[in-house]
Amino acid sequence: MSRSLRNKRLLVIGGAGFIGSHLVEALLGESPAEILVYDDFSRGKPAHLESALRDPRVSVFEKEASILETDRLDRAFRGREVVFHLAALWLLHCQEHPEAAFEVNIRGTFNVLQACVQHRTPRLVFSSSASVYGDAVEFPMREGHPLNNTTFYGATKIAGEQMCRAHHHRYGLDYAALRYMNVYGPRQDDKGAYTSVIMKVLERIERGEAPVIHGDGSQSYDFVDVTDVARANVLAARAQANDQAFNVGTGRRTTIRELVERLLEATGSTLTPIFQSEAVSFVQHRVGSTEAAQRALGFRAAVSLETGLKKLVASRSSR
Repeated sequence: MSRSLRNKRLLVIGGAGFIGSHLVEALLGESPAEILVYDDFSRGKPAHLESALRDPRVSVFEKEASILETDRLDRAFRGREVVFHLAALWLLHCQEHPEAAFEVNIRGTFNVLQACVQHRTPRLVFSSSASVYGDAVEFPMREGHPLNNTTFYGATKIAGEQMCRAHHHRYGLDYAALRYMNVYGPRQDDKGAYTSVIMKVLERIERGEAPVIHGDGSQSYDFVDVTDVARANVLAARAQANDQAFNVGTGRRTTIRELVERLLEATGSTLTPIFQSEAVSFVQHRVGSTEAAQRALGFRAAVSLETGLKKLVASRSSR
């Protein structure tokens, strides 16, 4: 039996970001009493919330609220019945500034978990990442896949998951963690280590320049639309599954070469891709199994890559 979010008071940490803002919009369809957005706006943008804030149930907690500020977290958590934690520094930032990554992604997550315990929060949904797996040793990757991560970002997400588990066993924290595959869609920035290829290709096409493919384009990933990811968060909040991590993706493998071809088709471009020597990549292949999420959360991706890319292209042309 699933839980209901109807008339619940919700807190979305990182709610002005790419995924977070889509989650806020998805949550409005669950008839909550209130949605409070907690964000320091280092990556999130006020414009991302422009539509959601037209609804009186949505509000932003104070100005530039950081998860490193425990006093502000304490105030934001009061009376919240479901918390979504999406705030984190992105992969390349973590690679270049590991100390800042430790503070935000690890200490900040610890602060969120402690606030959950202090306020006896009934449910937490933690945003993790498929980065915890590193390069795939099997296809598709199930949740029991070895944690072969070699990046500091991935290390912070492993730490976040393990801290969730420790708080569950020590304090009874009720939570689910979501390991996102390569998320794309409207409001996406160019900071993602893998999905940024989409933005870079689109930018070159818009300038009339041929898109660049590094290597032979055989690198393969699981690209999932941001609205599907938002829906997965909603389903995870409603599910009974506890102390578990789930892949969130399509389960479909797309090579970079195929991705570029689809982007050229979506934009109606006749440009021909340029192949250049191999660039440094954190992983070469990553596609996740969706079986566990479908079984425990009732989640299955609904947006095809073709449809999602057309939606992304349309959103850029309407800016």
